[in-house]
Amino acid sequence: MKSVIVVGAGIWGSSLALRLAETGWRVTLVEQHRPGHVRQASAGETRLLRCAHGTDDWYARRAWEARDGWRRLGERAGEELYLEAGMLWFARTPDGWEHASAQVLKGLDIECRQLDPDDGARFFPDFSGDGLSFLLWEPNAGVIRARRATQVTAGLAAYAGVRLVRARALPVPGESAVLVDGEVHRADRVVWACGAWLPQLFDGLPITVSKQDTLHFAVPLAWSVPETPAWVDYDASAYGHGDVDGVGMKATSDAEGRPYEPEHGSRAVDADSVERAASYLGRRFPALAQAPVLFSQVCQYALTPDAEWLLAETAPGVWLLGGDSGHGFKHAPALAGYVAGVLDGEHAPDERFGLRERVPTRGLRTSGQVG
Repeated sequence: MKSVIVVGAGIWGSSLALRLAETGWRVTLVEQHRPGHVRQASAGETRLLRCAHGTDDWYARRAWEARDGWRRLGERAGEELYLEAGMLWFARTPDGWEHASAQVLKGLDIECRQLDPDDGARFFPDFSGDGLSFLLWEPNAGVIRARRATQVTAGLAAYAGVRLVRARALPVPGESAVLVDGEVHRADRVVWACGAWLPQLFDGLPITVSKQDTLHFAVPLAWSVPETPAWVDYDASAYGHGDVDGVGMKATSDAEGRPYEPEHGSRAVDADSVERAASYLGRRFPALAQAPVLFSQVCQYALTPDAEWLLAETAPGVWLLGGDSGHGFKHAPALAGYVAGVLDGEHAPDERFGLRERVPTRGLRTSGQVG
């Protein structure tokens, strides 16, 4: 039986562990805290699922595949982990990022429709289309209950035979092994999927970690999911969705925050983050101009300059998997299958994921602006 150690029980690590265990691998999953702990980027209350990725069709295909994966995972768990409320993109120019996305989606037979800005009133109790050229509607997009999905995935992995070890792991240079509590553990493969902690363990990676403040505002019941959809203003680097599970309507920024240390960094949101989110909420949804913050949370992005992920073998059997934040969560069920194929030798990883020079671009993000 092939063996693997996966380090990190966020959504990527847990999904990969589950996939490998169910396809015959002996799997050990090492996590220094608990799956779904608040320091993980995977532990945000929610994450968006969307297929629009600008001109790129690789991620659009994987997101569509992942949509089915999330629905199957919810059926297995007996929970609604994915809320298919749809998503509206607020396009400011007629031929910008949203237009390019629509052309790719149509070519893949993924449903989307271009609407007039005035049509926003059909989707929200109150809406201002000022400054918009059109709306792009993705009816099969939506919201994932992120923290719960991470916990469920790790639980299913354990049920499938994955051994969960609560400890901090360190690499053993040049070996397919990890050091845990002074003891070396070896396996045929080791996958380091530890999110924002990855650059601390391996020097020279094209990954930066930034502080990301998430705001949820108290709103009337009519602003709940699935009655109201998710939304993204790419050019303004703003996104959100209606109230899910009573934690309030999400309205926050996708622009990168300041550099951040995930283990010990402050978990208090910044005042300017609150002001920025509240200001945007009031402009686009005037009835919510005075909505108070109900819930806030700090997570982090671990991003490459081009937002392409990292999947690279640095020594025989040693794989690094990262650069996931911002647009990685939603892909987890599909990505797990892709990485499993790499580990099984079915295919090599795409060159886009390699340890190479990265040119800064923003086409894969929901953010067209630098923070």
